[in-house]
Amino acid sequence: MAGLQRRIAEFAAARNWQPYHTPKNLVTALSVEASELVEIFQWLTPEESARVMDDPDTAHRVGDEVADVLAYLLQLCGVLGVDPLAALSAKIDRNERRFPV
Repeated sequence: MAGLQRRIAEFAAARNWQPYHTPKNLVTALSVEASELVEIFQWLTPEESARVMDDPDTAHRVGDEVADVLAYLLQLCGVLGVDPLAALSAKIDRNERRFPV
């Protein structure tokens, strides 16, 4: 995960994009990319959505949008100093206490 974050940061730095990668802009971009992922599934039935990866073209689109969402999330975490794996682990711990079996 850290290696991917570093690679994304280096990519942006090589293009001098850091001034644009403010938390607000990254969250906005993350929302747009998540919406593009939603768009793929928008009018599918539950059954169709379960088979979305069966079509190579659609599977490619899903993979690209997942990558975009993850890239912006990792960039946001880097800018804010959030460890995404630690944040997820802490959230799972809270949910286990909140929703006992």
